[in-house]
Amino acid sequence: MRIAINGTGVAGPTLAYWLRHYGHEPMLFEKAPKLRTGGYVVDFWGVGYDIAEKMGLLPRLHELGYSMEELRMVDADGEPKARMKGDTFRALTDGRYVSIARGDLAATIFDACDGIEARFGRSIVGLRQHDAGVRAAIDDGTHEDFDLVVGADGLHSHVRELTFGPESDFEHFLGFQVAVFIAPGYPRRDELVFVSHTIPGRHLARISLHGDETAFLFIWRSERNPEGGAFPETDDDKRRLLRHVFADMGWEAPDALALLDGAENIYLDRVSQIRMDHWTKGRVALVGDAAACASLLAGEGSGLGMTEAYVLAGELAAGDHERAFAAYEQRMQPFVVGKQQAAMRFAGFFAPATKRAIWMRDLGVRMASVPWLARMLMGSSLRDEIELPTYDTPEPKAGEAAHPAPTLWA
Repeated sequence: MRIAINGTGVAGPTLAYWLRHYGHEPMLFEKAPKLRTGGYVVDFWGVGYDIAEKMGLLPRLHELGYSMEELRMVDADGEPKARMKGDTFRALTDGRYVSIARGDLAATIFDACDGIEARFGRSIVGLRQHDAGVRAAIDDGTHEDFDLVVGADGLHSHVRELTFGPESDFEHFLGFQVAVFIAPGYPRRDELVFVSHTIPGRHLARISLHGDETAFLFIWRSERNPEGGAFPETDDDKRRLLRHVFADMGWEAPDALALLDGAENIYLDRVSQIRMDHWTKGRVALVGDAAACASLLAGEGSGLGMTEAYVLAGELAAGDHERAFAAYEQRMQPFVVGKQQAAMRFAGFFAPATKRAIWMRDLGVRMASVPWLARMLMGSSLRDEIELPTYDTPEPKAGEAAHPAPTLWA
């Protein structure tokens, strides 16, 4: 089948890889002019890690990633208040764990899609389903026919809106907002340490990256926003909002805010979940955050997106799309709902509302430094209670190449 995929984050290229593996003809669309880079460092483990291993990506991911040595909470003077060694996470995941910039993870998966047509600077803006397929309107004014269309275009999915209705019907705001930017040459570097400072309702963290870069993560409760303030879209508006919310925070906040003027591609968004009864409709399906965003603070969004993509591709290899879509939802939805519920319980970890809540959070971090307590407190959250199915790979037809020649559109 010829299958269009809108989005080249993590889930979209994973789906494209496995669709080709099973003999389909995927095509990727991405509204950005090139592959997105950067992004904050994510923790990668669990079933997503298993899928990356099936794809042969682990050596490259560990080359690009970080084996974090410590999670450190500090006071306004930079003195440690609570800390937890990275060995704790590695022990709980049997060493199958790596921290990596989300952009590096996405780029590694995309590189594995060499030969799959990818159209950058192009996006699907309209869909018309019929008995034999889907006619997709592209933002350059052209139309193309596909057997199926998949939305892998994130929390604010346009394919979801076109097929299921407005985002407001499915988005559940968790009360937090988040911003990330990367700056070169920041003088304070704590290699392989996640360093953070928290005051009631606000959290600032930094991590030293390769190439003398530093990533800054801001998290705050939405009530800290200016009263009636509109959600910012331009970088200038994002800078103004961050400076307003974090102006009196102390610690390294003034230094971090001073770097905003030179920062480009500032990421700023709501912390939300997408909750839907169904991820498929007719000949259209959703994967990743478009289908079931657990929230940026959940800790395993990339792995969830990869798992959904792997299962959807495998089910399409096993039969017609109607049966495949039903099996995909039946297999994945209970697992994802459980992850969303866990994320709700974890949402307040980064920006507790009161000093007492911060003290309790820090106490929990210190307790988790004890191996047996760590297993009791976090063991279940780092285990994925799902068994990955194995799907049969169809044999290529006589004279048929295993993969088409590389094709990239700009």
